[in-house]
Amino acid sequence: MRALFIVNPQATTATPRIREAIVDVLAQELDLTVVETAHRDHASTLARDAAGDGFGAVLSLGGDGTVNEVVNGLLAAPEGPPRPRYAVIPGGSANVFLRSLGLPGDPVEAAQTAMEALRQGREREVNLGRITSGEDDRYFTFCAGFGWDADVVQLVEHERSQGRKATPALYAEAAMKLFFRGDIRDPSLRVVTEDSVLEGSYFAIVTNTTPWTYAGALPLQPTPDSRFELGLDAFALTDSSHTAVGWVLSQMLFPKGLPAEGEGYTTWHDLGSLEISSSHPRAFEIDGEYLGERERVTFHSVPKALRIFC
Repeated sequence: MRALFIVNPQATTATPRIREAIVDVLAQELDLTVVETAHRDHASTLARDAAGDGFGAVLSLGGDGTVNEVVNGLLAAPEGPPRPRYAVIPGGSANVFLRSLGLPGDPVEAAQTAMEALRQGREREVNLGRITSGEDDRYFTFCAGFGWDADVVQLVEHERSQGRKATPALYAEAAMKLFFRGDIRDPSLRVVTEDSVLEGSYFAIVTNTTPWTYAGALPLQPTPDSRFELGLDAFALTDSSHTAVGWVLSQMLFPKGLPAEGEGYTTWHDLGSLEISSSHPRAFEIDGEYLGERERVTFHSVPKALRIFC
């Protein structure tokens, strides 16, 4: 089978030695073409063209941002040739999508697992989230966020541009800096579902699976019942006091995650669609990638949108 291997050279684990080991594993089973990304959204273009170029599989080495680009590229491919199947090899600092699938965090081991799945014809279809707005029409694999978490992502991206590595410690540092600076205390968000309206939320998260993210090895679970096989879940913070935020975050770190009901927040489960809007532009992210400021975004669950061998 012809396969395209998309490599983000800036990925945390994309060292020459690891890349060589991964290629050795993949080349035993595949007619492999290796391409490095050169700029943002390059992976999306490469994946979009893969079906028309006759590739039966696409694999990527990179973080969740690379995964998001590849997924959007695959789903943007013109109808006609079947879309290539996809396999993820972790190369980032969090790798939330891959870890949510229960796949190995070691890149060489993940490559071996992908090849075993290919030999055995083992595939999985997963639901995705889709966002639409005046500026967007794209998919996300595990989460999208308005407010605080998007502000954190934006700050981390700035720090990375200054030469710092995107470690869990950097994310924690950014989150605490923004929290104590008071950026979170902006109750401008409105969440609308088919049967409810919530006004005055400080920040909101829409999830396609659990966890929302990781604090190092620890999963943060605001919506622990979220699954790739179901619709979208959502969380909204309605109390920004130190006590409320500290309690909510501590519950997210428990093995069972945050309870579905509690003081200072609201959650929703298995939604087909919802809308989040703000009275003024707020920071917005999907899959840990900052998209800019938005005032209104609609979210949709797309069943069985992606085929993965894993």
